[in-house]
Amino acid sequence: MDNPVKKHHSLIEHSGDKSLEEVNGSIEVPKGVSFWRRLFAFSGPGALVAVGYMDPGNWVTSVQGGAAYHYLLLSVILISSLIAMLLQYMAGKLGIVKQEDLAQATANRTNKFGRYTLWILTELALIATDIAEVVGGAIALNLLFGWPLLITVFLTAFDVILLLGLMKFGFRKIEAIVMTLIITILLVFLYLTILSKPDWAAMFGGYVPKMGALSTSDPQHLGQSPLVLTAGIIGATVMPHNLYLHSSIAQTRKVDRENHEEVREAVKLMTWDSNIQLTLAFVVNTLLLVVGAALFFGHAQELDSFKAMYNALSDSKIAGAIASPILSTLFAVALLASGQNSTITGTLTGEIIMEGFLHFKIPMWLRRVITRGIAIIPVLVITIIYGGNEHQLDNLITSTQVFLSVALPFSMAPLIYFTSSKKIMGEFANSKWITWTGWICFIGLTLINLYLIFFGG
Repeated sequence: MDNPVKKHHSLIEHSGDKSLEEVNGSIEVPKGVSFWRRLFAFSGPGALVAVGYMDPGNWVTSVQGGAAYHYLLLSVILISSLIAMLLQYMAGKLGIVKQEDLAQATANRTNKFGRYTLWILTELALIATDIAEVVGGAIALNLLFGWPLLITVFLTAFDVILLLGLMKFGFRKIEAIVMTLIITILLVFLYLTILSKPDWAAMFGGYVPKMGALSTSDPQHLGQSPLVLTAGIIGATVMPHNLYLHSSIAQTRKVDRENHEEVREAVKLMTWDSNIQLTLAFVVNTLLLVVGAALFFGHAQELDSFKAMYNALSDSKIAGAIASPILSTLFAVALLASGQNSTITGTLTGEIIMEGFLHFKIPMWLRRVITRGIAIIPVLVITIIYGGNEHQLDNLITSTQVFLSVALPFSMAPLIYFTSSKKIMGEFANSKWITWTGWICFIGLTLINLYLIFFGG
């Protein structure tokens, strides 16, 4: 018999069969009520997933895309969002139908070498994501309070205290807080967009792909081709850790797996929740690019860092008549909200990945300290060497997006394969058109990411 005292004091424990066991199946879904009541009960996981699609890594590429090429790259944001909806649908469905997250499903169907290789790659991708959160949070605190960057980088390490406090209130409360922060970001950029008075006709026209126009656009305002920025936007939008996260937190709702009709409805409600929240993320990314296009078109070279964007909003020579310190402050608040949101989801994903691939878990505070500690090292080194030069930190974010692009196919391929297999998913396997669309997206994203790596400079 296990010694309960020894187990209680051990930092490393064997994980249970359920993903995020503490919250798995913890939220009741009312029966015999309207569709909207049931959808409300299922709403929440989609918000946690949507956070990854509007994290600080997206900001530079979207704003610069608008500043350099006006509204032309809106079509890229639209296509990226549609791909995200497809992949997150697969991830959520895998979790609900098989009661396995993507890490568990992969570990259970690969050999030891493959399991450990994919675990290491996924952990590195999570650290790359965390670096963007450190940079975004540190720069936001620096802009809001004027504290030295070296201090604000250290301060980002203490967000684990905030997270641990939130976990005590229950998973539903975390979902509500994340949703509040998302709405904050949305309202800030909606306000900035309305003030910037964009060309609405040109904006909606930007959703139609114009590859000929992209290839002949004058890149004199920015030292990057539109295809490189296209790759950057896609690489910053579709990130691997979200697939692991969604396949786990989709299981927080109580569903009778033996009742196929209940499972089918759970998949339907999960899809609604995911697509609604990802539509909000799409709107936020659209607003980021529209603000860049409406306010900063022709000034792309001057917007090479978060601080430059912050300063530009209060510079009448760039932002025009609406320039105001208040707008700059709102930008910094939204950046801080974005970083904190991503921190919450990143910590949950870290636990999912470790438990799923390695079948053991460590306390959340220790997991957070390790991941954030590793992520802070390159940020501190660059901050010390370059004396708080924000431009170098933004270059670091760009590098992390490239690495995420490299890691993405290694998460996409098993997800598409598992959810397309009738042997694994039974009647819930992807239809042929979804399977083919998934593989086409996989091939297309892989080619774009390879272009980014070898020719993106």
